Amino acid sequence: MAEALRWGILGAANIARTALAPAIARAWDADLVALATTSGEKAAPFLARYPGLRVIGDYQALLDDPEVDAVYIPLPNHLHVEWTLKALEAGKHVLCEKPLALEAEQIKSLIAARDRSGKLAAEGFMVVHHPQWQDAKALVAEGAIGKLRHIDGAFTYRNLDPANIRNQAATGGGGLYDIGVYPSITARFVTGAEPTRLRADIDRENGVDTFARVWADFPDFTMSFYVGMRHAPRQEMVFHGEEGWLRLSAPFNTHLYGDVRLDIRLGDGTTRSQSYNAVDQYQLMVEAFIRSARTGEPFACPLEFSYGNQKMIDAILAADPA
Repeated sequence: MAEALRWGILGAANIARTALAPAIARAWDADLVALATTSGEKAAPFLARYPGLRVIGDYQALLDDPEVDAVYIPLPNHLHVEWTLKALEAGKHVLCEKPLALEAEQIKSLIAARDRSGKLAAEGFMVVHHPQWQDAKALVAEGAIGKLRHIDGAFTYRNLDPANIRNQAATGGGGLYDIGVYPSITARFVTGAEPTRLRADIDRENGVDTFARVWADFPDFTMSFYVGMRHAPRQEMVFHGEEGWLRLSAPFNTHLYGDVRLDIRLGDGTTRSQSYNAVDQYQLMVEAFIRSARTGEPFACPLEFSYGNQKMIDAILAADPA
């Protein structure tokens, strides 16, 4: 039996503390061994929960550590490409927080570096590993709602703190990079289709998009969604077909938002529901990543799929330029 994949984390971001570190600790065949941060205050809650964790005061030193096999990168958005490249060059498998890049063209360099290194590199879209999304994909593919005609989506939260990194243009802030990626990745995941035309109305504050309404044409269906950082929290995705529809009530932040349920209304008027409240999508993602790194098993969100998603976000931003 192979030894557990030994993980290090570059940076003590909140998402690492609350979601990814616990997921790595719970995951089958994983061992969280190191954290790179210069902040003792930020390291403290990690050490309290994982007493054997080694804290390293330098990102590159963690990458150079022979006792680390894989790294998770939750750094500010504008640093993702740089440190993913460095991690691959150091011979580590890399799971990077979304958005992987701020422009699609940057992902091409990551694909080349992945291929040179022979290591796995991927963007941390946990949603594609969640069974509610795998079920939605299967239901649409088998024609449970008839021919798909339209997708509706919404994802919002309220963040008024000007110091918050999501409100900082210099570090890749903005609603589209933070949450707009989710309606796009899940629509593309379920349908396997790419948009042919995109339109958008975007509100901005200090160079950061705070609200975006998006209309997308795909070859055989249409899509509309909105994302915002100044609204009460809401999230929902609806796939509307000729004979029925399916709705995901907590499609993205399943551990935070509320009841995680897939409802489907069939052509005869009957409705079925499936609940997924016991699922940890982050743990499923980590375990899928480990299997792929170990065996070459296809990963649900390879870099090529991430490239297509960033192309969609790029086109949305270009549709209503600042």
